[in-house]
Amino acid sequence: MVLNHQKRVTATVTAVAMATTFAISTSHAELLEQIKADGQFTVGTEARFPPFEFVEDGEIVGYSADMMAHIMQELPDVELIRMDLPWQGILPGLQRERFDYVVTSVTATKERAEQYHLSPPIADATMAVLRRADDDSIQSADDLGGKVVGTQSGSAQLEALEIQAEKLDAEGTPVADINTYTDFDEAYADLGAGRLDAVVNSLPNLLEAERTRPDVFAVADTFGDPMYFTWAGRRDEASESLNAFMDEQIRRLNEDGTLAELQEEWFGGEMDLPMELPEPPE
Repeated sequence: MVLNHQKRVTATVTAVAMATTFAISTSHAELLEQIKADGQFTVGTEARFPPFEFVEDGEIVGYSADMMAHIMQELPDVELIRMDLPWQGILPGLQRERFDYVVTSVTATKERAEQYHLSPPIADATMAVLRRADDDSIQSADDLGGKVVGTQSGSAQLEALEIQAEKLDAEGTPVADINTYTDFDEAYADLGAGRLDAVVNSLPNLLEAERTRPDVFAVADTFGDPMYFTWAGRRDEASESLNAFMDEQIRRLNEDGTLAELQEEWFGGEMDLPMELPEPPE
């Protein structure tokens, strides 16, 4: 009887172990294969960041949307689902597995590279200053002393502005105030209305603001280290194949000239992008 009891216990433990192993392997299912099996690829995006991604006639369009149209040709029978979220919810949403991947402009920083898998560069993200077209007092970031400057909350642009503000403060010409916004359209509106003196954003976005409203806005000089926009995936074993697939596709579009064509269309000129992401600045 004891022997039979031991057999039943052993069988039960074995069954539990097998079930646990199955659950673990399922919860860590290889993400790219799961996407193909489900027929859905869900990405997070901030469609308020022209010309990279924005809404036009009810559709998300822009440079990143056109990139994804090329990439999705390599995933036949898979539907692209885009979750449009405020920037502040993008990276936390990725971490909480609300979606599979981030297809929006993620400025590469050292901290982000440690927390997320960052793709090869998709565009230049070097910081610049936007001023009103009739305000010649701002020609560079060194002229922001005494000015009210706006940028997006929780962004790399805010970090760059804060570093510049510390530099100006040490030189005895502190920034008057820094205002933060949920998205850059709000900051541009306040700049145009005179409630801000300048906005700090990445150069391609500011060139777009200047291009669409040249009577209102003008781009001053760039500042800080060269920076790049990337896309992002989770740093976990299940996401490795999806990250590798997306990296390969971005390099392919860069190498075959597709990115250059899209940059001409959306930015009015080509960007010299490396095939691999250089080590991001602090």
